[in-house]
Amino acid sequence: MRQAFVHEAVVGMAPDGDAGAPGAAITVALCGHWEHEPPCPLAPHHTTAERVGGEVRLRVLFAAEPAAEAEVRGRIEAGLARACLDGPDGVTTRWHLRVAGPGVVREDEAGHAERLLRA
Repeated sequence: MRQAFVHEAVVGMAPDGDAGAPGAAITVALCGHWEHEPPCPLAPHHTTAERVGGEVRLRVLFAAEPAAEAEVRGRIEAGLARACLDGPDGVTTRWHLRVAGPGVVREDEAGHAERLLRA
């Protein structure tokens, strides 16, 4: 039975970089492309990105079987380790992964987590 998990990361990025690019890289790592038909093949997920100065703070809320948790986290970090993404507009966004690791599902994310579990 799937459970909800969170993975957090901080990437360094130039101020003019696309703050959504690391999230798109995560989706590519988990689903093969940032645009795909649902459901996500391995783990339904949602990524939020918050720019703070030269950093982008990411939270990935995902639903997975407990046995797949490590694989999902590994793919998230592998996607972020790519450190660049060529966007659909032809612009390449670059970043560097500073830190990443497990987080905790917050109370305000519980409803979203439930939706992911049913996806």
